[in-house]
Amino acid sequence: MNSDAGGKEKVALVFGGSRGIGAAAVRRLARDGFVVGFTYVSRPDSAQEVVDAVAADRGQAYAMQADSTDAAAIRMAVEKVVAHFGRLDVVVVNAGILRVGTIDAFTQADFDQVLQVNVRGVYVAIQAAVAHMGENGRVITIGSNTGVRPLTPIGTVYGMSKAAVAAMVKGLALDLAARGIRVNNIQPGPIETDMTAEHIEHIKGMVPLGQVGQPEDIAELVSYLAAPFSRYMTGSSLTIDGGMTL
Repeated sequence: MNSDAGGKEKVALVFGGSRGIGAAAVRRLARDGFVVGFTYVSRPDSAQEVVDAVAADRGQAYAMQADSTDAAAIRMAVEKVVAHFGRLDVVVVNAGILRVGTIDAFTQADFDQVLQVNVRGVYVAIQAAVAHMGENGRVITIGSNTGVRPLTPIGTVYGMSKAAVAAMVKGLALDLAARGIRVNNIQPGPIETDMTAEHIEHIKGMVPLGQVGQPEDIAELVSYLAAPFSRYMTGSSLTIDGGMTL
């Protein structure tokens, strides 16, 4: 069991934990011995499936509805986890949205929503979480390899938002270093989830390794960054994309 010297279980919070990468991260952190709170937006059935899967594996997870366009809801999710479990050691900010289109077709409403969730929402979640973290706290963001370089002509705004997350992580790593809090970013390439099901075969052909990733591949990296093994790492963006951005 993952606990501190006093024997208390450590606590993780995953924003966007009901499906795909987020759900895999919740399950993996629970197997690592964390008790895990996580948020979902509109799928309580999927959230309950994650809670049940963790319980079947003798872990503990706690699901909360929270929309990452709502700063107050983000802060409330942090407060609920701290009230429920008594502390917070790790936060994984996975919540995000994908909107694509050329500049002629991309609406201002879509532009504003991408920045609201993928940039402002990430900052608000981290700001709220670190207020409750002590030394050895861990902040892990889920960015994208599109933040490294554009991969399609329709992904400008999404890639820009993920590049902003990578830059944010570098600044916050400096900001929080004196408190012993590590801040790192994971930049996945295409991952096989329900969101990518329609395009997966086309995407596979763009990956030098000839395959797409699985949510569990990203969850393993989350596990590493949440563990003591990563204590000398902060401010890093780790790209895991089968060689797409080489």
